[in-house]
Amino acid sequence: MKKLKSKFSASVIESLGYYVYLLVDSREGEIFYVGKGKANRVFSHVNDALYSEYESDKLDQIREIHDEGQKVVPLILRHGLTEEEAILVESVVLDLPMMDSLKNKAAGHDSWERGLKSVDEIKHLYDAEEAIIDDPVLIININALYRRFMEPEEIYEATKASWVLGPRRNKAKYVIASYRGVAREVFEVHSWHEYKGPKRSRWGFEGTFAAEEISSKYKNKSLKKYRKRGAQNPLKYVNC
Repeated sequence: MKKLKSKFSASVIESLGYYVYLLVDSREGEIFYVGKGKANRVFSHVNDALYSEYESDKLDQIREIHDEGQKVVPLILRHGLTEEEAILVESVVLDLPMMDSLKNKAAGHDSWERGLKSVDEIKHLYDAEEAIIDDPVLIININALYRRFMEPEEIYEATKASWVLGPRRNKAKYVIASYRGVAREVFEVHSWHEYKGPKRSRWGFEGTFAAEEISSKYKNKSLKKYRKRGAQNPLKYVNC
């Protein structure tokens, strides 16, 4: 399976500067990875797949391609860029709707602040009314689990489990699913269930979508009053 490692000559590297590249699966002609870098960065993923035991969706696909006697086709999308320009171009490409199946682990730089959005998301970002929470609520930040255009049921699945919680959980009548400081959905808690782990237990809830009179108070409203930007703890009790 192994072959000689690919690389650019010194003169090519000097001319390239920073660039944005695509990795294409030759079997179907589909782009499966978008990246930015300089020098020989474009070759690093194939070399890692062939010469290391690291595991990831991206590396596994590369190994599968080579095992079938096919190849990864690297393409340089834009070159001669500054680092800042490369970051911007990569972010724009990653935000394209047809790129949803990429093996990139992370979204592009500033993807939330300046990336692809629906009209409603633009309104929520710049004109969201501030929520005034007067019910016993647990706010759960689902930034790491949220995907653009999630259905309400998918938000519920991403929110309901599993979290490191103390007894205060029992005082929370509602759970608000928060993404980037905005309330995405509101759930009424019916019960809590323990998930025992080797070191500590985690908890999840069973519930339903909150009644309209509750949901309308909080959904799509700003939670910045209750959650500081950059806060590490994904959980915040209010009135509990």
